[in-house]
Amino acid sequence: MDKSVLRHYLETSVYTYAGNYRDYFKSLPDNIFELGNLICSQVIHRITLKEGNANINKSLLYGDMTKFPWYRMRCEDDILQTAVSMTAELFRLDNKGFVVERQVENKIVVTCRYVSVLMSAVIKAKDIPCRSRAGFAPYFKKDLSLDHWINEYWDKRQSRWVTFDADFFSNNLLGFNQYDIPHEKFDWATDTWLKIRENKTDGHEFIYANCETSLKAAIRAVFYDFHALMNNEISYEFQPSYIAGKFDKISEDDFMEIDSLAKLMVDPDANFDTLCEIWNTNKKYRILNSPLVGDWDNYII
Repeated sequence: MDKSVLRHYLETSVYTYAGNYRDYFKSLPDNIFELGNLICSQVIHRITLKEGNANINKSLLYGDMTKFPWYRMRCEDDILQTAVSMTAELFRLDNKGFVVERQVENKIVVTCRYVSVLMSAVIKAKDIPCRSRAGFAPYFKKDLSLDHWINEYWDKRQSRWVTFDADFFSNNLLGFNQYDIPHEKFDWATDTWLKIRENKTDGHEFIYANCETSLKAAIRAVFYDFHALMNNEISYEFQPSYIAGKFDKISEDDFMEIDSLAKLMVDPDANFDTLCEIWNTNKKYRILNSPLVGDWDNYII
């Protein structure tokens, strides 16, 4: 592996910067299984909270949801965008910090992208290259692949990226190790995009949280993943301004340009220099929409 690639994934973004929590992050478990379970013990997924003590939480694996305060937000994705903000809130709720036996009322309610960002921040603080990745998980529901964020960290001993998902407790029910996921068990954003574009599937099995499917879902994942590969782990409301809310107006030339990007991202390490060049020169991909204040001050090319 080129050392410049590994150095890149030691760098942090506004989202993964550890700030004053760097030493605390370094003190957390080095074992990826222990670390993942610890982080998962700090959070409640909004769907788990919505379903209460049923389905995945029937055994109260994630805690008794009836104890979650009624006045708290049912999802805190909007206000806890960064690793620092998530960590600060966890300490505010329980000054013992990250503890396995955290009470339900002291957990934060965030989704997969946020768990991925927190994992990236902690692992980077340990001086281990790590990156968040966006795509689709086919292991949650039969015959469907749901939009999802995971992580990869560089295992120096094995000289390879190890793919893992710390967003849930698998209890060994997946048929594979969630902390060393085989490449083919995850539907990578770019593979998904290209498979649909090449008419290998109609893409309706790939679903984004707002019920978008096929290319509408995949285009989001491609740009989430591209930005994450460039250490800019944007949240769900952010997309390049030129496509945000404009899917039906995207031209075939635009689609073909994204095809080219996706083909490079299939092997991001081999194509790292080219991807960085695109990142530094293609304003369309870089300038994002601005959901709160609108695009009129933001979209300048």
